[in-house]
Amino acid sequence: MTTERTAGRAERAAEAEATTGRRSGQLSPEQQVLQRIERARQRAPRIRESRLTLAHGAGGKATHSLVEGLFVEAFRNPTLEALDDAAVLSVGTGRLAFTTDSYVVSPLFFPGGDIGDLAVNGTVNDLAVSGARPLYLSAGFILEEGFPVADLRRIVASMAAAAERAGVQVVTGDTKVVQRGKADGCYVNTAGVGVLERPVTLGTAQVRPGDAVVVSGPIGDHGVTIMLARGELDIAADLTSDTAALPGLVAALLDAAPGVRLLRDATRGGVATILNEVAQAARVAVVVDEAAVPVRPAVTGACELLGIDPLYVACEGRLVAVVDGAQAEAAVAALRGHPLGVGSAVIGRVTADPPGMVLLHTAFGGTRVVDMLVGDPLPRIC
Repeated sequence: MTTERTAGRAERAAEAEATTGRRSGQLSPEQQVLQRIERARQRAPRIRESRLTLAHGAGGKATHSLVEGLFVEAFRNPTLEALDDAAVLSVGTGRLAFTTDSYVVSPLFFPGGDIGDLAVNGTVNDLAVSGARPLYLSAGFILEEGFPVADLRRIVASMAAAAERAGVQVVTGDTKVVQRGKADGCYVNTAGVGVLERPVTLGTAQVRPGDAVVVSGPIGDHGVTIMLARGELDIAADLTSDTAALPGLVAALLDAAPGVRLLRDATRGGVATILNEVAQAARVAVVVDEAAVPVRPAVTGACELLGIDPLYVACEGRLVAVVDGAQAEAAVAALRGHPLGVGSAVIGRVTADPPGMVLLHTAFGGTRVVDMLVGDPLPRIC
């Protein structure tokens, strides 16, 4: 999109269609671009490749095509079709949240954490952002022949400590050992169950124009930490993963701002992918102020050298919240009052037009479209 003299010009593209389009039958160049993007997005997702690539696990467009074009199609049911971080299930007179995730991070040990606490925190966070209080986890291990027992002991100890911090118990599990060279050392799967005790309904169906978009702290720490820990790049930075369990932070936010519409933890695909999911599912626009997005200087510098936008880089201890605009200040104050939310900020707002789009007001005064992640710039980060 070309640079705009007026920052809101792209947001008013739909209005331009309603006026200029009706009078002259012509659309502005901006509206034509948005219209083409929207037509492409409305096509039914399908897998075009004959074989899977790393991009199919990155959380972006390829992942969505795989999930919606294959798995949702095969297992179709209303609960699955919501595609939330956790499934919300009615059991008797109560509600439970249920989720599962697998972890293949490389390297297994990195500054600020390891595959063990990452597995616990990731599943706990999927439950927390659904509004549930996490209770129980399962742990499944796929281990490679020859994997050091000392490393496995370290991973399990890390998982136990993370579970204790999060207030959950690992109550069941499974172990498989495969031939040498078949599992890259250790893969971990965790599933989790939590109980919804609050009378709250979170999801894209609740999002509406006028809402505020909030992040709970600096973004991109985890993904860049993992990339630098691999030692493949001659880049040094004082960074650690932000991996952490978020139930306490979520509880503080929900207590202070009952107008929370939606919560997501910004893992694969980063903040940009979450906002695209929200915009497309809720048929709204999300307008982000680049200058308001919290990013550590070390992350910014590393991303510039790698040619990566921090908005697409994974976090493992940050959440994205869509909140009633009137409660944005209360939400941010509550988040900043918690140790894991000190760097929280309002980064944007929800508008009616153009529906399904995420727009970024850049630091240079222009506006550009922020699309869903394409490809996999940082594979194996969780």
